Amino acid sequence: MNKKVVVGMSGGVDSSVAAYLLKEEGYDVIGVTMQIWQDEDNDIRGTNGGCCGLTAVDDARKVAEALEIPYYVMNFKQEFKHYVMDYFVEEYLQGRTPNPCIACNRHVKWEALLTRCLSIGADYIATGHYARIARLANGRLAIRNSVTATKDQTYALYGLTQEQLAHTLMPVGDYEKADIRDMAEKAGLPVAHKPDSQEICFVPDNDYAGFIDRTAEGRIPGEGNFVDEDGCVLGRHKGITHYTIGQRRGLELPMGERVYVTRICPETNEVVIGKNEDLFTKKVLCRKVNYMSIEDLTEPRHVLGKIRYNHKGAYCTIEKLPDGSVLADFEEPVRAAAPGQSICFYDGEYVLGGGIIV
Repeated sequence: MNKKVVVGMSGGVDSSVAAYLLKEEGYDVIGVTMQIWQDEDNDIRGTNGGCCGLTAVDDARKVAEALEIPYYVMNFKQEFKHYVMDYFVEEYLQGRTPNPCIACNRHVKWEALLTRCLSIGADYIATGHYARIARLANGRLAIRNSVTATKDQTYALYGLTQEQLAHTLMPVGDYEKADIRDMAEKAGLPVAHKPDSQEICFVPDNDYAGFIDRTAEGRIPGEGNFVDEDGCVLGRHKGITHYTIGQRRGLELPMGERVYVTRICPETNEVVIGKNEDLFTKKVLCRKVNYMSIEDLTEPRHVLGKIRYNHKGAYCTIEKLPDGSVLADFEEPVRAAAPGQSICFYDGEYVLGGGIIV
């Protein structure tokens, strides 16, 4: 009997080819799109895009028809609102810069989707992520870099557990993006040339602050002071949710030189302004650490650390502190390590683990 795999189909070319490849390998493939949008008004059908928006359903269904596989839409509205949207808003209100895709991967795309799929008899779930899964010599499963560095998505997957990895397939990680589009075209998939989605799916206009204002109405701290490190007032800001560490544009401060956001202080509703050199640090502390290639960090390790998705990575020594947090001591200072963002640690090609920057 063929193994049954549920492919999370976003309506994009990557997840569509993932379904195609697994069917070619002989799996019993079922396509699923997660219903995560909160408003089902048809007026937003054209604008609610992203990886799981309303438009994704139309494209994913067409792909499933072309592949002749069953296709369903599963409702994960409640989980997505709690673990992703509410989390996103709360983090910004606390002066932090969250990564909603990492939260979605951990709690929705895997925890919620995988649990439901296993309960209905599936053996695996699969996605179109550019990453690979490998079993290491120590017996543990770990995310491995994809063959294409330009599309590699391993950074956003450090939070997955051993149980989740054991029931996950990632066929796209063995190919370059151009190969994926070629396969889609040859297979006659209608999304072969569909552009990649760039925005956060629940903020299609990229106006994060506007989304937070609408969602957390009545709780927004409002305007406050721009200050320097000594507390001297430099001007007025629009509200802390409009800023993130390292930001230069949109400050509207007549300083006569380039200045940047170096710290956000929700307790005083202040945004601290400094120079570019003030953004660099050699030490980065993280909490809520998930270990992947190792069971625990029992001694200092020399690893590659990435402090954001598009950071190329830098070498550091990581050490576990008594409270369970991990301190990364970088060989060279890294720029704009923003609280709320994730730091991912790599041991060679494999994800060792990661956590949330504090």
